[in-house]
Amino acid sequence: MAISKVERLMNLVICLLSTRQFLTAEKIRESVAGYSDSASHEAFSRMFERDKNELRDLGIPLETGQAKGSSAEGYRINRTAYELPEVDLDATEAAAVAVAARLWGSPEMVSASQTALLKLRAAGVQVDSDFEAVPVSTVPARTRGSEDSMRKLLEAIDAGRAVTFRHRSAPTEEFATRTVQPWGVVTLRGRWYLVGHDVDRDATRTFRLSRIADPVQAIGPENAVRKPPGIDLRAIVDKVTGAGSVTGRAVVWVTAGRALELRRLGTMRESREFGGRPGETLEIPVRSWEWIARLIAGHGDDAVVLEPESLRSSVQDKLRFAAGVDVDGGEVVR
Repeated sequence: MAISKVERLMNLVICLLSTRQFLTAEKIRESVAGYSDSASHEAFSRMFERDKNELRDLGIPLETGQAKGSSAEGYRINRTAYELPEVDLDATEAAAVAVAARLWGSPEMVSASQTALLKLRAAGVQVDSDFEAVPVSTVPARTRGSEDSMRKLLEAIDAGRAVTFRHRSAPTEEFATRTVQPWGVVTLRGRWYLVGHDVDRDATRTFRLSRIADPVQAIGPENAVRKPPGIDLRAIVDKVTGAGSVTGRAVVWVTAGRALELRRLGTMRESREFGGRPGETLEIPVRSWEWIARLIAGHGDDAVVLEPESLRSSVQDKLRFAAGVDVDGGEVVR
């Protein structure tokens, strides 16, 4: 039975997360279920290129570097950059995390991850010894939509087919049937969005997956729909959600070779030592001060805010709280 696109992408993420090596494209083709069925090297290359772009659109930090024992380029996902920083959760958010944890503990997910790891070992890929104890990050079902909707949308995008589904623009609105030429799926701040051309409205539209009702149905011939060249799916979602509105800029020092997520967000100003440690200063556009403060605090002493002072104080308060010390130097009662 052919491997679905969703399963292939999950296998690829597990593969690239489970080893610190940079894996060549050929090693990935041999190791990851879903690629071995490619009719030729060229077909595999096209599929792998689409999958790499898909991972980047989903916000997954795919790194490239020289593969061990080879002059070829290799790929991996840096676990430090992939994992979430420390965050503060209210009661509602904590409940959502609990739902996600129960989803990961389901027999289907456990079986899929363990099978993938066995295949990697059989192919000679070095798997981190502690990886089996750490589940791959998952997303609460309420924010990403149903598994069936996600699977059918990704399959339609891969096949180049249009889709039809029922969607509502707000939780209190009635469902309306939409016909869409899908270009891709993007995740932003825990929510998932379909981006494409709305046929009925003859315009580019985004649809939150949690507001799409089953079933999603693919229609029309294959290879009839493709993302137009030059289209930036994440920029479209940023604009629609307001996440692209930059409210200020921060200057942050980061340790050499660390804090890769901050490096992706900003641009390097200069190389500089701080406290006798080598590193670089970054200029980072800020859309949410609270979010960037949590992100920086999650990197501990590998990231230091240089300006503005208000952000520096916010990060320091979060670090004091995490250490069990209140802002006046006393002990936090938990």
